[in-house]
Amino acid sequence: MTREEIIKLILDLVHESVPSEDLSDVDPDIPLRDQLELDSVDFLNIIMELQMRYGLEIPEDDFIELTTLNRCVGYLGPKLETSA
Repeated sequence: MTREEIIKLILDLVHESVPSEDLSDVDPDIPLRDQLELDSVDFLNIIMELQMRYGLEIPEDDFIELTTLNRCVGYLGPKLETSA
């Protein structure tokens, strides 16, 4: 997956969790929870959905790697290549 595809999939999952959020101006370097109305349950739901849809295993210790869009790209890029 390309960088843009990974960003889109994350933003799509965020939209599913909090459909009322405006995602048009999300800064890729700022933690998503600092920019959006995401609580810990929403964040966990996004991670669980990533695991189910893409057959990924994301250990709890790695959740920090999914806090910003740029970190998501760096962490998920190699995993999504090998799961495809």
